[in-house]
Amino acid sequence: MFDSLSEKLERALKNLKGQGKITEINVSETVKEIRKALLDADVNYKVAKQFTDNVKEKAMGQNVLTSISPGQLMVKITQEELTNLMGGNTAEIKLGGNPTIIMMSGLQGSGKTTFSGKLANYLKTKKGKKPLLVACDIYRPAAIDQLHVLGEQIGVDVFSDRENKDAVSIAKKGVAHAKSNGNSIVIIDTAGRLAIDEQMMNEIAAVKAAIEPDEILFVVDAMTGQDAVNTAKAFNDKLNFDGVVLTKLDGDTRGGAALSIKSIVDKPIKFIGTGEKMDAIDVFHPNRMADRILGMGDVVTLVERAQEQYDVEEAKKLQKKIAKNQFSFNDFLSQLQQIKKMGNIKDLVGMIPGVGKALKGVDIDENAFKSIEAIISSMTPTERENPELLNGKRRDRIAKGSGTNVQEVNRLIKQFEDTRKMMKMMGDKKQMMKMMSQMKNMPGMGKM
Repeated sequence: MFDSLSEKLERALKNLKGQGKITEINVSETVKEIRKALLDADVNYKVAKQFTDNVKEKAMGQNVLTSISPGQLMVKITQEELTNLMGGNTAEIKLGGNPTIIMMSGLQGSGKTTFSGKLANYLKTKKGKKPLLVACDIYRPAAIDQLHVLGEQIGVDVFSDRENKDAVSIAKKGVAHAKSNGNSIVIIDTAGRLAIDEQMMNEIAAVKAAIEPDEILFVVDAMTGQDAVNTAKAFNDKLNFDGVVLTKLDGDTRGGAALSIKSIVDKPIKFIGTGEKMDAIDVFHPNRMADRILGMGDVVTLVERAQEQYDVEEAKKLQKKIAKNQFSFNDFLSQLQQIKKMGNIKDLVGMIPGVGKALKGVDIDENAFKSIEAIISSMTPTERENPELLNGKRRDRIAKGSGTNVQEVNRLIKQFEDTRKMMKMMGDKKQMMKMMSQMKNMPGMGKM
């Protein structure tokens, strides 16, 4: 996401690198390029102009410290303004009701039903809630089926009334069902509609009046750019919603909707959808997103995702095995699966400062782990626990069983052995000290 914008902003900010001081001329040139980059990203013109005016005003009003170059200062100012543009602070979803009623709204095809499932999964797994999904899309029968499939997939109950053609009645029944069944959250999935369809806009307003939701979320496809912002305004005029959800952000390299929407409707972005899986949902943090746009990475989110997969007891067991040099292919496979659960590999790489930029244009295959998993799965349980048993004959059998070749099997075993040696060395303090002592004697290392 934001690849195109990041690249253009980086080029714009390069104008000030190597400059001895801030001047009106070099700031004006940089600001002009920043504005062009924002407009190319489909940011609203008034928003882009106000943004760059703010950046220029702050840059010209700063006394540049001797330790900070003009380029560094401009990046800092741009980062702060991007954060403010996208809302400033993280906006939490309100979960105060008993039950909490959340109503979803949005255009047809915005990904509203899918996001309803993602939100239910998020509230169940991350917040310990018991959600109920309510199917109020009376115009698209497939939407009801889709919600039931999603509910079954994530283990969440779904309320629907296929014979009823009154969305208000279904919503009220759904809330009553939640109260009688102990659900702490009710997520109302309304029909997708067009902003210009007055009848359907009146219908969703009637649903709001009947159930008095604690939270109304407007779901918008980030790839629609400025159209998304215009639609958000029409919905907000009718519903006065509480927050925005940007879906399909992983598919948009421009990001205009994310940068414009807060300024136009004055409502915060609360969540973003970052993929097709049910766990591909992130709370929106304006400061972290600003860092990512400027190529600074997002270490905090990366650490949070890692912590979600971190099992203290399993980590202790693994530590003991490493100390005894008993790290096996089963452990190796387990670690790979934990990494996969953290999300899209390219997305994770982009969170590491500098790495995303360094790997720009490199195609990271999301199926890269499949051949590794196939090779390990083709080993017997004894072979996985005792890799030293893997002689030529066994390797040939594993290659045939995994649909790979002997060279790939050999490469994996070599990588595994190298990893095991490194882990053993890192667990051995004496060996680590010895290695560091030897490194000091290497050419050029003594100064470090």
